[in-house]
Amino acid sequence: MTHTSPSSAESSLDPLLDPKTLTSRPALSFRRAGESDLTELVRLRDDAARWQIERGIDQWKPGELGPGHFGARLRAGEVWIATVGPGGPSAGAWELWWDDEPAWGVQPPVAGYVHRLMTDRRTAPPGAGRALLAEAERRIAASGRPLCRLDCLTSNTRLRRYYEEAGYVVVGEQAGKNGDGGRTYGVTLLEKRVAAG
Repeated sequence: MTHTSPSSAESSLDPLLDPKTLTSRPALSFRRAGESDLTELVRLRDDAARWQIERGIDQWKPGELGPGHFGARLRAGEVWIATVGPGGPSAGAWELWWDDEPAWGVQPPVAGYVHRLMTDRRTAPPGAGRALLAEAERRIAASGRPLCRLDCLTSNTRLRRYYEEAGYVVVGEQAGKNGDGGRTYGVTLLEKRVAAG
């Protein structure tokens, strides 16, 4: 198989195809979020909600989750932020829970649960969503739990396909999850083995 580089005309039209851009882009860095990040987490979530709405995806709504939600998640679990290089702008975030009774019911401590995986479309490099997911998987594996679990709206086939392409397997449906803002909705339950166990 022969690999060809993009022509200079293509490179000048699309900076993402320029080999200089591809090799000079800083790697993502990851850190635990703190109270000082609440405003940024709300912004990331609201921007992701607007992006979904613009594409006809009926899932998140801007203004649905505020600082109170993310503050509670900081106290009850883990919230992580990805930046473009150490100290760079935010590229995305996710929540990591150690149980998820609303979607999964009472479970033994064999999994970590990823929620609100979101990227900043202005700053995140291509593939950032998968990089964030892989980092969450590493964190779960390091905790000694063998499974990464998540859910998505049953009606969001695009997101389900995204997770399946990342190695997740559908293991069930939850028709009446009680979630954000007191809404009840159906979710598809997915999991991936990330460590022996």
